[in-house]
Amino acid sequence: MNLAVNFAGVSMKNPVTTASGTFGSGAEYGEYVDLSRLGAVTTKGVANVPWSGNPTPRVCETYGGMLNAIGLQNPGIDVFIERDIPFLQKYDTNIIVNVCGKTPEEYIEVVRRLADQPVSMLEINISCPNVKAGGIAFGQDPKQVEKITAAIKAEAKQPVIMKLSPNVTDITETAKAAEAGGADAISLINTLTGMKIDIHRRSFALANKTGGMSGPAVKPVAVRMVYQAAHAVTIPVLGMGGIRTAEDALEFIMAGATMVAVGTANFHEPTTTVQVIEGIERFMQENDVKDINELIGCVQ
Repeated sequence: MNLAVNFAGVSMKNPVTTASGTFGSGAEYGEYVDLSRLGAVTTKGVANVPWSGNPTPRVCETYGGMLNAIGLQNPGIDVFIERDIPFLQKYDTNIIVNVCGKTPEEYIEVVRRLADQPVSMLEINISCPNVKAGGIAFGQDPKQVEKITAAIKAEAKQPVIMKLSPNVTDITETAKAAEAGGADAISLINTLTGMKIDIHRRSFALANKTGGMSGPAVKPVAVRMVYQAAHAVTIPVLGMGGIRTAEDALEFIMAGATMVAVGTANFHEPTTTVQVIEGIERFMQENDVKDINELIGCVQ
């Protein structure tokens, strides 16, 4: 039975990774999960300099999920290279580094710094607000998506995954723009913009007013967008959004995702990633599926 997949030229022992921002850079989960079991570990977003993130409160629960307005708090690329990469190198897994920035130059600085580092892939978070374009997220304008993708590809030494925002009218337009810019793969979905009001305090539950919604409630939206994106481009897709079980993961795979990422579920049950891998194995055994690749995009 084969669980291995080829994702944009990178060999993965299985199709399961972690969703950026839900797993730190692995150290927080190392005592609960054997990271060597995972196809890859996708790190929390890293910028060219440390980011302090948004004011608190910045996380709240919602029905079927959660809202976060962390603001991509991270220690910056210097600490990441010195501390986090050496930790992840101890494990037999691929390292996917999520990169964030507020200008094209900030993204490119991080990409350059990672060029000679032992990481397998770069995932570019284009849901960041482009301060040079009036604060609209890079990922909401197809022209900006193509432009930033091309600029990063010109500098990157590792395969580039562009992480798409679901907060658009037509996900296929941004998917095709990423492919046109030279992306090696795309990942989706990032969080949906949401809001919660505390009726007892008569105020917003988050200091930022809005936050990114994730968790089981977003899964049907995510599966639909992954299906649409996978059929709009020829590059591979990393699917995510509300995955808690092997059944959830298999929906994404059958919709066209070559890999899947477990996110919010990690907070509730740190071993979810391994449970998903084991559940996929059981499904394949029970249904006489010899190769996971038979299932990728099997639903047309």
